[in-house]
Amino acid sequence: MRTAAPSLPFQPARSADPPFRVLPGFKLTLGYTLAYLSLLVLIPLAAVFLKTAELSFAAFWHVVTAPRVVASYKLSFGMSLAAAAINAVFGLMLAWALVRYSFPGKKLIDALVDLPFALPTAVAGIALTALYAKNGWFGQFLEPLGIQVAFKPLGVLVALVFIGLPFVVRTVQPILEDLDTELEEAAASLGAQRWQTFRHVIMPILSPALLTGFALAFARAVGEYGSVIFIAGNIPMVSEITPLMIITKLEQYDYTGATAIATVMLVLSFILLLAINGLQAWTAKRTGRDR
Repeated sequence: MRTAAPSLPFQPARSADPPFRVLPGFKLTLGYTLAYLSLLVLIPLAAVFLKTAELSFAAFWHVVTAPRVVASYKLSFGMSLAAAAINAVFGLMLAWALVRYSFPGKKLIDALVDLPFALPTAVAGIALTALYAKNGWFGQFLEPLGIQVAFKPLGVLVALVFIGLPFVVRTVQPILEDLDTELEEAAASLGAQRWQTFRHVIMPILSPALLTGFALAFARAVGEYGSVIFIAGNIPMVSEITPLMIITKLEQYDYTGATAIATVMLVLSFILLLAINGLQAWTAKRTGRDR
């Protein structure tokens, strides 16, 4: 007679071993990230607000609405937006040329795009001033035409365009490199003109990256100091930027006044960047790029 095999106790299936991770777990990584972010960003920003809180509201309002300070707001934010818009147009054109065409000196131009990153801002300001002064290489031809760049608000715009161009180029360039030309060929085969192809096929794909480059260029321009003070001339009510007003307050040992102006600048910058990021998210959702 055959005997039944003894039944083995039930053993649950062993779960697969957790995947190997080079970095530590999520909790530890998040803790390090928050600590690093707090030391570099959150604590300094909190210190600005706490120092400003030492002023009464009347004193705060008096400092941040002084005519000279308001003029600096208009110059800094107005020129930063204008410079970012100019860089968005010509940065896109430059990135397109570097990606889609081959020409002599292409690698040199591609390397020169990063020059504002490596060049000290004071050196850039001195160089631009030497170029656009009345007796400079460019200024001597612009002056007879009635175009004054150095020591004028236009000089601020030139400096901000110079330092902001790489942000747009380097943000758009990788997207263009990954963009398949077959999309353009398909649009052309369906009878689309070049402008229609660019508007309806290429721009929806590039717009999120282009808006990101615009936001980065604007953020850099708002806080720029070294390359601007030399070419601006720092004329009160004409060519004084807001960072210079903060430095002036610090030199006068008016620390609360300096932090008050910095607070307004910080809040306005945050609002503008939030609006730009919201526009970027809306554009990505509208074009289906967030799927």
